[in-house]
Amino acid sequence: MAKLLRVINREQCIGCYSCMYSCSRTWAKAITVEKSAIRIRNYAGVEGAFSVRPCVGCDIPDCASACPTAALTRRKFGGVQLDASKCINCGACVQACAFKALQWDTEKRLPLVCHHCGVCTQFCPRDVIAMVETPREA
Repeated sequence: MAKLLRVINREQCIGCYSCMYSCSRTWAKAITVEKSAIRIRNYAGVEGAFSVRPCVGCDIPDCASACPTAALTRRKFGGVQLDASKCINCGACVQACAFKALQWDTEKRLPLVCHHCGVCTQFCPRDVIAMVETPREA
């Protein structure tokens, strides 16, 4: 059975960005949060709250459908994969994502695609995110 990244305890997020740093370091070899495919945003206020936005691995990804060059294609078992050589840097994929989960690399002008590898889950100190088995067709 396939596993996809899921938010399982959003209320436990403390905004440490460990997930974002681990993603950037693993996939972009960079020590920054700007190259991460997952995004944590905080909301101002006394109570404090964090929004955790990973790729949800859509069955029919809007981001891939919006890509005019088929640079983004559906990945087996969920999510998308990027063929950077086909990307024309238009950003239509990011605009099309209904969940606002697809991130954009402003330096390379390419989408930052979640690989659902689970490295971010290994660095989350509060078990906010996890790889969860999902019934998916290939």
